[in-house]
Amino acid sequence: MSVRAILDQMRAGLPVDLEDLDLIAQGLANGAVSDAQAGSFAMAVCRNGLGPDGRVALTLAMRDSGKVLDWNLDAPVIDKHSTGGIGDCISLLLAPALAACGAYVPMISGRGLGHTGGTLDKLESIPGLRTSLDEASFRKVVGEVGCAIVGATGDIAPADKRLYAVRDNTGTVANTDLITASILSKKLAAGLDALVLDIKLGSGAFMQTMEEAETLAHALVDTAAGAGCPTRALITDMSQPLAKSMGNTLEVMEALQALTGDEVDQDLPDLAASLGGELLEAAGLADTVEDGANQIMDSFYDGTAAETFQRMVAAMGGPKDFVSRWHDRLPAAPVVREVMADRSGFVTAMQGQMMGDIVVALGGGRRQMSDRIDPSVGMTELASLGDYVDNAVPLALIHAASETDADMAEDAVRRAMTIADEEPVLPPTVYQRIT
Repeated sequence: MSVRAILDQMRAGLPVDLEDLDLIAQGLANGAVSDAQAGSFAMAVCRNGLGPDGRVALTLAMRDSGKVLDWNLDAPVIDKHSTGGIGDCISLLLAPALAACGAYVPMISGRGLGHTGGTLDKLESIPGLRTSLDEASFRKVVGEVGCAIVGATGDIAPADKRLYAVRDNTGTVANTDLITASILSKKLAAGLDALVLDIKLGSGAFMQTMEEAETLAHALVDTAAGAGCPTRALITDMSQPLAKSMGNTLEVMEALQALTGDEVDQDLPDLAASLGGELLEAAGLADTVEDGANQIMDSFYDGTAAETFQRMVAAMGGPKDFVSRWHDRLPAAPVVREVMADRSGFVTAMQGQMMGDIVVALGGGRRQMSDRIDPSVGMTELASLGDYVDNAVPLALIHAASETDADMAEDAVRRAMTIADEEPVLPPTVYQRIT
C-alpha cells in the first residue's frame, strides 16, 4: 500500500495494518514520507489512535529505522526519561549520580518542545560542550565516565527525529501513542537493561489530568515491557516549576548548586533520589528502592556525582574546571529585574504553560525548531505554591535581553500566578508509582 493510501485509510478511522506502520517509519527515516505526509500521519493518530498493538508496532518500527546499540560493559546500562515540564533539570543531577553509583547511563535526550525546556539546550549553554557525538565518541564517554547526555545521532531512531520536529509544528505533541513511540524508540535503541519514566502531571506538563497521566504511564510501561526492557514510572507533580529557576543557563546553575552542596530547594535532589532509587533496585545495584535512593543522595553529599558531572562535561568538550568555576563560565543576561506581586498573600496556583511560554518569549526556547536560543534568559528565585509574598518578597527575578522583554515577562508572571488570602493545600511531589 502507498503512503497516501495508508493516510487515507487512517483519516477514515479504519484499522491500519502493523506492516503499514513499518512502511511509514521507513519513509520518515529515508525521506520517502514528506513533511506534509508526516503531519497528516501525526494528525490521524491524534484523531483515531493506534491501539496497544499499533503503539508497540510503531515504537519498534521507529526503533528499527536506525541503529540499535549493544553494550558490552561490566555493569547495568540504565536511563531515565521525563515527559516534559518546566524548570526540570533532574537529568543533569541524575545521570552523574547513577554513574557514581556504578551504573552506565547512555542518556539520549531531546531539545525544548512547546513550552517545556530541553536537556540538550541546557547542557549546550556550557561553553564548548557538544551534545552531538558520533557513536564512537558516545561509547567512549559512557565507557570512561559512566554517563553521557547526547542528542540522537542520525542513525538512532531517525524516523522519530523527523516526526519529533513535525509534531512541534503541527500541534500534535500531547498524544499518548506519539509520545510513547517517540520516547521508547530512542530509549530502546540505546540498548537499556532498565528504564524509569518521570510522567509529569499538572499545568506545566503535557498531561493535565490524572487520567491522562495514568494512561500515558501504563502505555509506556506496557510497551517497554513488551519490548523486553524492565520499566517503571513515577507520576510526579508539575503544577509548578520543579526547580526555582527556568531557562537554560539558569537551570544549569541550580543543578550545579544541588551537585556541589550549595543551598538549593530540596524537591530537586529528592525527586532525583526517588527516580534513581527505582533504577538502581531494578538493575540489581540496590537491595531496595529506599537503599537506591540513599545511594543517590550520598553521591550528592560526598561529591562523587559532581565529580562525575565534571568528567562528563570535560569529555564532551566543556571546560575542565567547570564545576569549580561555573559562576564565571556561564553567560549572563544584561537585564535582571524583580517582579513584585500586585497584592500580598499566598501563591495558590500557577499557569505552568504560561510560565514556560514566558521563557520562550524571552528567547530561551523555540517557537519552531530552526529558532536560535539565548541561553542566558529566563527566571530565577521563583515563588513556590504556598509561599507568602508581599512588597518585600518578589514572585521571581526576570533575566532578559532587553528592558522591553523584561516588561513583557513582568506582566506575564503576575498573570500566571494566583495570589489569595488562604494558604493552599500543597500537592505531593510523587502521586503514583507504576510498575
